Parts: sequence; C-alpha cells; structure tokens
Amino acid sequence: MREVVVVLVGPKNEGNIGAVARAMKNFGARRLVLVDPCPIGDEARKRAMHGVEILDTARTAPSLQAALKGADLVAGTTGIATMSEKKFLRISVTPREFAERISAMPGTLAIVFGREDFGLLDEELEVCDLLVSIPAHPQYPVLNLSHATAIILYEVFSSGRSKQRTREASGREKEVLHRALAELLDATDYPSHKKWRTKVMFRRLVGRAVPSKWEFHALMGVLRGATKRIQRLERDRRG
Repeated sequence: MREVVVVLVGPKNEGNIGAVARAMKNFGARRLVLVDPCPIGDEARKRAMHGVEILDTARTAPSLQAALKGADLVAGTTGIATMSEKKFLRISVTPREFAERISAMPGTLAIVFGREDFGLLDEELEVCDLLVSIPAHPQYPVLNLSHATAIILYEVFSSGRSKQRTREASGREKEVLHRALAELLDATDYPSHKKWRTKVMFRRLVGRAVPSKWEFHALMGVLRGATKRIQRLERDRRG
C-alpha cells in the first residue's frame, strides 16, 4: 500500500495552495504538508473545490526535514533540469519515468514542490532521493505550481494501479545504507572535498533505483564488510 504526501515549500499564493488541494483530490492524495506557507483564506478554499477537506487537514511543518519525517522516498521537483554530470544536483527524470520507477513501491512517497518564483534551494534538493522535471517548450518551460502537481500526481496515480511486485527498502533502511557509505568513505580516507558530491550522487542513484529489501541487505553486506576489513587491516598495521 502506498501513501502519497505532497509537500509545498514556501508557497506564496493561497490560490495555488487551493488548486493543489483540488488536484490531490482528483488523484487520491490526501496528505498535504506546508513549509513556511502564506496565509490561507477564502481564495484557497474557493480554488480547492471538493478538496477543501485536504486544506482543513493540512499540516504545517517548521522545516523541510520535519515535513519529510517518515517518508520512504523523497522526490523533489525542479523546472531547471540538466543531463550534465557537472551539475548532477539537478539531473532529473520525467514524470512518466518517475512513475514507472516507483510503480511497485509501497510505503510513504513524499513529493516536494518549491516556491512559485525560484523553486527549491540547492540545500533542499540535497535531501531528495531523486528529482522530477516536466518537459516543456524551451521558450517557457516553468509550469504553474498546481499544473505541475496535477501532471505528476496523474502519472503516479496511473502507475499505482499496477500490481506491486517486490517489497521495497524503507526510508529508514535507505538512511542506514547512506550512513554505511559515509563510514566506508571515512575508512578509506576518501578525499574530504569529494565526500559531499559522492554522498549526494549515491543518494540519487539509490533513489532512482528504488531498491528492494533484498538489494538493500546485499548492498549493506558489501559496504559494511569492506569497512570492517579496512578497519581491521589498519589495526593490524598499527599493532
């Protein structure tokens, strides 16, 4: 069973918030979390239509990290996409590719949308497991917040009707995996100036792969086995 949480970071227009709630109602997403939102009044409720109850039950979080608590996979959205490895922080997949990758995923999926004017900050993109970008005409590629929400939720809703095939690794398990990589980097004296980039790239790789529990345990065995062997060799060398 999969639950979709829509997270809006710094929304500036209450009408957009209401329209997002309406799109969520259309595609069966019920949980809305707002980070540093503008005041919500009559315009939001008017735009929400039959999604008003989603507005009424929306949660306000003090930070993006708090908003994402309990999520098993975090998908950020961006209007600025690239395939350049030098700008790996913004390498993204299309909504359809995203939906196909998570079609068999159970658990909690958080989809994060940024501010209407400049989207998500780099430090907010860092915590996302993968990025989604909607292809549009290059003369005007940035979509309205509610339109982008509707497109992505439609693809996720459509993919969710397929039969789940495997048990996916949970968000907590994937965080354990990321810590194991960090420990291996420390054990190998990996260059400090390369650690941040490597950790983010690994997070995106894991996010795009949506590993199963079996794959999680296999990767953990490799990472922890390598770390322990290196630490043991280092102790033997010193002792």
